[in-house]
Amino acid sequence: MTALLEVSGLHKSFAGVRAVDGISFAVEAGTITGLIGPNGSGKTTTIDCISGFQRLDRGRIMLAGTEIAGAPPQRVARAGLMRTFQTVQLYDHLSLIDNLTIAAQQFDAAGFIDEFFRTREYREAAAAASERARELIALIGLSRYSEAEASIFSYGQKKLIALAAALMPRPKLVVLDEPVAGVNPTRIREIEAILRRFNEAGETFLIVEHNVEFITNLSHRIIVLDQGKILAEGTAAQIQEDPRVLEAYLGISPEMAQDELQAAS
Repeated sequence: MTALLEVSGLHKSFAGVRAVDGISFAVEAGTITGLIGPNGSGKTTTIDCISGFQRLDRGRIMLAGTEIAGAPPQRVARAGLMRTFQTVQLYDHLSLIDNLTIAAQQFDAAGFIDEFFRTREYREAAAAASERARELIALIGLSRYSEAEASIFSYGQKKLIALAAALMPRPKLVVLDEPVAGVNPTRIREIEAILRRFNEAGETFLIVEHNVEFITNLSHRIIVLDQGKILAEGTAAQIQEDPRVLEAYLGISPEMAQDELQAAS
């Protein structure tokens, strides 16, 4: 496997409080990596630093061999890393397909002059974006609603639309921030199945999520953060059997957690 994203010695503090304390990890190309941990463990700060929305204090972040540490979000996105956010924001009075084509505009080669004069370059870029949008809309199961206003969609459907928007420019890596938070169980299973299909087609994901069952079902590798440090890292089976993880989530001692695991086996 090839490391697509490499994070080395990442540090970030706020008013003297170490939110992220020297963590290092890698995301392999073609995999789904889960990033979990209790509230305040540093998950969101980590992905904010990776995606350029927070400036790290020190450390290295390499994306496909390119240093992106300290780069602003737009440059990180152009390097090939797209992300979603916990709160989904769409243009509610525009159609689904228009929401997706807008997401692609900052990445096409056509400029303002091309758009104003409707040049050949603009028309080709618009046609390619429309084709890509319809392809993604079909993959998230919303083809019959492609011309519908975004305001009609449920919260879970809007999460899927945000995923499709992140995939519009064909990024190297997509970072998902709590993609199933606030979503009903049926929609969670749908999102899980859709992410699995995208991954099987070659997409790479780094997912931050509180829903441990969702992450363990989906991820090839899981990283557990606690108090800004990596507590554990491994497959779903390894994480589920780690007493330190049980302690962090359930508040029981490692010895008690080990006794529980032995009793269950």
